Amino acid sequence: MATAGSILGNSVLRKEDPGLLYGVNGYVDDMKLDTKAIVFVRSNIAHGTINSINIEDGVGMPGVLGIYTSDNTDLPAVPLFAMMPPNLSRPPLAKGKVRFVGDIIAMVVAETQTQAADAAEQVWADIEPIDAVIDIESAAAAPPIFDDMDTNVCFATNFPLGEDGAPIDIDPLEGADHVATVKMLTQRLAGAPMENNGAVAIPNEPEGGLTLWCSNQGPHSLQEPVAQLLGLEQEKVRCATPWVGGGFGPKSGLYVEYVLTGYAALQLGVPCKWAELRSENMVAMMHGRAMVMECKLGLKSDGKIVGMDAKVTADTGAYPALGAVLPMLTQLLAPAVYDVPKVKFNGTSVMTNTTTIGAYRGAGRPEATQLIERVLDIAAAEMGIDPAEIRRMNFLQPEDFPLVTTTGADYDSGEYEKALDAVLAASGYSDLRVQQQERRASGDAKQIGIGVSAYVEVTAPLGLHVEYTKVEVTDSGDINIYAGTSVHGQGHDTAFSTIVEDVLGVPMQEVNFFDSDTDTVARGAGTAGSRSLQTAGSGILVGSQKVLEKAKTLASHLLEASVDDIETTGTGLAVAGVPASALSWAELATAANDASKLPEGMEPGLAYEHDFDGQSSTYPFGAHVSVVEVDTETGGVTMLRHIAVDDCGTILSPMMVNGQQHGGIAQGAAQVLYEHVSYDELGNPQNANLMDYLVPAASELPSFEVSNTETASPRNPLGAKGIGESGTIGSTPALHNAVIDAVSHMGVTHIDMPCTPKAVWEAVAAAR
Repeated sequence: MATAGSILGNSVLRKEDPGLLYGVNGYVDDMKLDTKAIVFVRSNIAHGTINSINIEDGVGMPGVLGIYTSDNTDLPAVPLFAMMPPNLSRPPLAKGKVRFVGDIIAMVVAETQTQAADAAEQVWADIEPIDAVIDIESAAAAPPIFDDMDTNVCFATNFPLGEDGAPIDIDPLEGADHVATVKMLTQRLAGAPMENNGAVAIPNEPEGGLTLWCSNQGPHSLQEPVAQLLGLEQEKVRCATPWVGGGFGPKSGLYVEYVLTGYAALQLGVPCKWAELRSENMVAMMHGRAMVMECKLGLKSDGKIVGMDAKVTADTGAYPALGAVLPMLTQLLAPAVYDVPKVKFNGTSVMTNTTTIGAYRGAGRPEATQLIERVLDIAAAEMGIDPAEIRRMNFLQPEDFPLVTTTGADYDSGEYEKALDAVLAASGYSDLRVQQQERRASGDAKQIGIGVSAYVEVTAPLGLHVEYTKVEVTDSGDINIYAGTSVHGQGHDTAFSTIVEDVLGVPMQEVNFFDSDTDTVARGAGTAGSRSLQTAGSGILVGSQKVLEKAKTLASHLLEASVDDIETTGTGLAVAGVPASALSWAELATAANDASKLPEGMEPGLAYEHDFDGQSSTYPFGAHVSVVEVDTETGGVTMLRHIAVDDCGTILSPMMVNGQQHGGIAQGAAQVLYEHVSYDELGNPQNANLMDYLVPAASELPSFEVSNTETASPRNPLGAKGIGESGTIGSTPALHNAVIDAVSHMGVTHIDMPCTPKAVWEAVAAAR
């Protein structure tokens, strides 16, 4: 929507960055309040019956204000996701049983953090161990971890379904000349945000209520359940976030720790703070991914896809939350960017004695892409077709859009071949293949691997295409904007303020942005699913246009000029060519609240608030090429290059889009090569700290080569689609395919992620 001279479509320095760089932006743990400290006593047993909890030694220690267990609290169980049955809700303080290492046994409140930690060490629980359910594939048949359940299966999704809702048994591979098969793990990941979780609860603010500050991606979604669980009226609960240091999905939704922090503040009548430790974060914050996936892909002899038969088993952890239903998104996007005439999909979610699974950058969509992109590479290798060409020949075509896919995804727009051609050209794909053959012929121990991926994802999914916004001009001339989305590093203030500048002419630095506070913003769905620009951004655009339209009408009335002759000046409105005939924004806002100065029929005030509705989701897409070097003698993998062409519709800020691409690619690389939350057979975490849980440093990654195509979405006035998760979704299968491609000539057909030196070396050794 950018026009000549428009700020939109150009890179600008972010308003947020000075405060971040100088360290003056405050997070939950930086709040300057006289708070009491909370420390949680967590189970070190994955599954067991609680015989007793002894708190006597801790109660009398210096500074201790209270120690709470399920025996001396009356808090109800916390539902972690609305689609899960109530009996699977999580007790804030473990009651009767513990179900994972990290389950909360007791809450200690003391004057200081040190005193609370000392007292926590004196709390002792007698827990009788029960065999832990850890393995995803055997969990369904294992003894239920909830006594009132007869299975550990908590959710299932199937496709296709009949009119009665029952699965239809079809053979999607009928007529295939070749069937490619893969079984793969998309391993469990820890979010590990730069800022750990945390909460500050202030009682009697407002009077008779509670203010809850927390590090969360959507405080509005917390207000109702927190009020209900603590027995307060909803309007008496304020939920807000200060600056949030990274989210990526795990910081969305309600945590029992928030409820317990609020409970302690109300019980003691003093502000209380919980500041999560890193080792605590690794077991307490929701994890991501954790699926075992299988696929059979049927193809004709020329490489055209006939159909796919896919099966996914998802780990939900001990208390099922959003992660339990993510197989629905995997099912929705199973055909991806390809024309897949027939699809059979079965998804099952099972509970295990591990940390709960929630959203993690992409949430169900990366899994769909990983599965089809991996099996396509296998098909290409088996059929002797170039990996790029087998994708090209199966793409959905631009003239088919908008279209509804086999599995029901309502794609808005896409030019998949254009993105693939761009990434192949940018990477020098043909030359790379020549270099690869030369390296193989030389017999060098270090071999080159080239991986290709194409993807589509859904942004603003699951009904998240509606968002509240408000644009107002105050009597002092301030331009204030409000959005129901929440910031955790993406640059919303800059993005939304540039939209206002483009419409109202007010420099973006002078626009005041408000979000993430139920007292300030009327309502909001928070930030998830890469939804913010297409929803809140579009709402800000419409609101700015409405305010300008009204202001022009008012100005034309007051200045006795035609509406068509009124133009923006940066400080207000003026008659074109007559700069002396002008009104400032303050004068306009004041006049808008003076009935004697309004044109007949005009409502007072210079503001516009509404719920923007994009009607449906949008579907970004792209293509990636990854180049690696694999040392076949040690299994070591070195990323040489990663080239990405992502399409997020109309681009408002190339710099911020590129930043999201870089961050997303890094997280994809981390899954392929480094990260994996692992447990032993007893359910003990094996790497619950950053010494043992591998996260790549910038020095271990190449400088990514990112660019974009732009295919506007027709579903919002900005033409925007999401970009926050695209880099991860596209990069993971490209890099995964590259690692395997490097050793495929040695007989290796698959390596599960993470492709550590040990895993790669073992695969090569087995093939030899």
